[in-house]
Order: sequence, then C-alpha cells, then structure tokens
Amino acid sequence: MVDLTRALAAAHLGDNHLAVTLHHRATTTDAWHRLPAEHRAAHLVDLTRAHLDLGDHHAAGRALLTADRIAPAEVRLRPVAHTMLTAVLRAGPTPADLTRLAATIGLTVAP
Repeated sequence: MVDLTRALAAAHLGDNHLAVTLHHRATTTDAWHRLPAEHRAAHLVDLTRAHLDLGDHHAAGRALLTADRIAPAEVRLRPVAHTMLTAVLRAGPTPADLTRLAATIGLTVAP
C-alpha cells in the first residue's frame, strides 16, 4: 500500500518514471492481490495519466482495460476514468477492446 501511495504521489508531482517504477514493484507482490478489487482498479485508473504523460498510450489503455476487468464500476462510473479513456483514445491507435469499452459506456471521441 505504501508503494502504491508513493507511486500516485510521484505521478502528482510529475515524476512519472518513478511512479511507473513504484507501481510495477507494488503490483508484483501478493499484497496487491489482497487489496479490494475497487482499490486496485482505482489505482490503475489514477496511474493512467502517468503512462500518458510518458507517451505510452498503450500502457495507459492496458491499465484501463485491466481496471475494467477487476472492478468495472470504477471505469464505467468514475468521471476521471472517462476523461482518461478519452485521452487514451485521442493519443493514437487503440485496441478494439478499448474502443468497445468506450462505446459501452457511451463515450464518443471526435477526431
């Protein structure tokens, strides 16, 4: 939990490389899987911005899709998730499942 908090703090401070590094370290432990699904999904949604700021819209999209598999309500109901999904879709070519997710929640992205 501490590494997840540090990752989000680093992202908020603009140190996206550190944020992603801390995120990867924290999510490869058993403690990650013991967190409630909603907390894991919310963290992934929040970390999406760090991936986008690093120019990795594919990782950002994977984070959103993983969050949707873990706890769909976190992606489908949170306004920040909609904002992040829109940003990912605008960042470049995306997988079909990300486009389907956007359509499922009623997002339309103009070019």
